[in-house]
Amino acid sequence: MAGTADSSRSVTVVRRLTIALAAVLVLVAGVAFWLSAQLRDEEAAAADRRAAIDAAAAHALNLLSLNYKSADASIARILATSTGPAYAEYHAGAPKLRETTIANKVVQTGAVRASGMVSMAGDTAKVLVVADSTINWEGTGTPRQDRYYRWSMDLSKVGGRWLVAKAEQVL
Repeated sequence: MAGTADSSRSVTVVRRLTIALAAVLVLVAGVAFWLSAQLRDEEAAAADRRAAIDAAAAHALNLLSLNYKSADASIARILATSTGPAYAEYHAGAPKLRETTIANKVVQTGAVRASGMVSMAGDTAKVLVVADSTINWEGTGTPRQDRYYRWSMDLSKVGGRWLVAKAEQVL
């Protein structure tokens, strides 16, 4: 009888250890799943922040890169990276910009120096952009001009794309 009791106790201990081990494994798997979900969410948020910053920088570059030989394409790039009030403003000013760019044989080359996120909430973001441009007036004899720009840009996510809704120069 003593052998049966010891055997029964051993089976009970093994069962309890097996149940405890299974519970620990389930807990570890749950924590691992939760951590991987947190990591995916953080990676997605970081990618969204980067996309907004890149969109603001691209918009600034479009604003500063004009060429009288391809004025329509230059203006189209500006419009393609804008939305809302910014789009309305650029669209309204496009004919005058085109006319002036062609008449003055403007070749303006821009360079983004820095850009960074100020804030982001849902489908809106605020980004600061620092950029410079060099303006040449081909064949006019006017000396080249360097200009320096600092913008605060409000962006909206439209159809999965970040677009500039407002670009305001700051000092």
